[in-house]
Amino acid sequence: MQENHISYYSHALGRSIDLLVYGHWGYPILLFPTTLGRHYQAKDMGLIDSVRGLVDAGKVKIYCVDSIDADSWYGRHLPSHIKVANHALYDSFLQHELVPFIQQQCSVDKIGVAGCSFGGYHAFNFAFRHPELVAYLISMSGAFDIRSFLHGHYDEQVYFNNPVDFVAQEQGWRYGHMKIILGTSEWDICLADNQRMSEILHQKGIGHWLDVRGWEKHDWPLWNAMFPQYLSSMF
Repeated sequence: MQENHISYYSHALGRSIDLLVYGHWGYPILLFPTTLGRHYQAKDMGLIDSVRGLVDAGKVKIYCVDSIDADSWYGRHLPSHIKVANHALYDSFLQHELVPFIQQQCSVDKIGVAGCSFGGYHAFNFAFRHPELVAYLISMSGAFDIRSFLHGHYDEQVYFNNPVDFVAQEQGWRYGHMKIILGTSEWDICLADNQRMSEILHQKGIGHWLDVRGWEKHDWPLWNAMFPQYLSSMF
């Protein structure tokens, strides 16, 4: 399986962001890491190997990106308004720099996004903020309410990065083109979060698949089993 390391300089962030890219060709999937995760996490935990067949066949090309969680939602040393502001810079990096780079590399107008746990939040939040850039969304064991990170701070930036709030006020037709998968399990600590988001999507008439699996915990064995099935269902 072809693997390439990219150090991408972001003008929005004023620093380089590391990526690992898997595959020689295929539909692009931007893959976010879990809490405080790095670009190599998906490889280390077996998630990339779980979809090796799809990558080697040229069906998908996977872009594993660094998070900046330590400087945003998980930056315990930072005031809440700075956490939100830093995430806004990360979103700008994704929207205006990284995704256009991926679009150009893969000759597509929309990409896929995916993630596990807090990466599932990142994937979901980006897709619903920028549906014009995303055709496929895979969120595995995500949670969609970030208010617990902010100690009561709430402003417009929080609202537009808190899916349980802003999605409920969106117009459902904006997402009609998007294939959406919410994966969870009976033993998943984020089961209720996914059921709640599924209900919000139902109320807005937004089609999606809520996949609730049995007797698996919020951990890599669950996600390594889900990811190849979900990617395969795209084609």
